[in-house]
Amino acid sequence: MRYTLIAVSSITYAMKAKRMLNNLGYFCEIERTPKNLATGCGYSVRVRDDPEMISSILERNGITIKGKLSVTR
Repeated sequence: MRYTLIAVSSITYAMKAKRMLNNLGYFCEIERTPKNLATGCGYSVRVRDDPEMISSILERNGITIKGKLSVTR
């Protein structure tokens, strides 16, 4: 399974991002940011869809992206 973690600046922004993306029909979850992507408060949104498209949606809606990490399991 392949997914991307998109790190945001706070848990508040992670919750806002999850709610917005779910309302747009994208599946996502909130999880702790791994240490190798440690930024901000330590929370990320986990997405399976195109990370560039998701990042663009978030940034257009005022959510700053602190980093991205692709994960394959």
